[in-house]
Amino acid sequence: MPPPAIRTLSFAERAVYVESAETLVLADPHLGRGVASAVDAPIDAADETVGRVATLLDRFDPQTVVVAGDLLHSFSHVPTDVRETVETLRRTLDRTGVSLVCTPGNHDTMLADIFDGETADAYRLDDGETLVCHGHERPIPGRESADGAPPALYVIGHDHPALSVDGRKHPCFLFVPPAGAAVDAAVLVLPAFSRLARGTTINTRRARDFQSPLVTDVDGASPVVRDVAGEETLRFPPLGECRHAL
Repeated sequence: MPPPAIRTLSFAERAVYVESAETLVLADPHLGRGVASAVDAPIDAADETVGRVATLLDRFDPQTVVVAGDLLHSFSHVPTDVRETVETLRRTLDRTGVSLVCTPGNHDTMLADIFDGETADAYRLDDGETLVCHGHERPIPGRESADGAPPALYVIGHDHPALSVDGRKHPCFLFVPPAGAAVDAAVLVLPAFSRLARGTTINTRRARDFQSPLVTDVDGASPVVRDVAGEETLRFPPLGECRHAL
């Protein structure tokens, strides 16, 4: 039977709610990606990004929002509209009494310039079982433990997984059991919160193709797709069993 941290997950559009910790987790907003990509009307503008987060706040009523890395996109410059987006997000959360925590990703070299809130390389949720980090590197030994108890679940981003079904690409979550992880726990890889990130198709990917060192085997990893229009969560068999049918 899965540990409690896994049994109390609610999947949403590109984000997950950990009910046992009253925490909403999202990864890879990549704010400013539209500007960097020279998109005339970037869809990751403040009203779109913050509006989607506000919708998730209304749905789940979390106590905390954790960004699992790559809040920012640019390594060397923070555009004015990105600063405004972060400030609008902070105000939106403050009005509802929700705290914001960021676990820096590899793109977040400028994070300290625009965010003075709580940050942690690896953030342990209040349920004591869930650890959030970006996933681009393994957490420093010891930091992931609390009172000597290791986490049961790591929630990470970084790889932007997507699943191709009947020729259509869908952002997906990827649940990796402990046997396929580099840590003694299950790993949940989140899709990118940014809609400009189309995602990396995982149908034929092997562990060596993943950027995160936490993923060591994907044959036993199960994709999860949130059908927003149908308001249902679609859980697929492990990739090793369903690749041929997708």
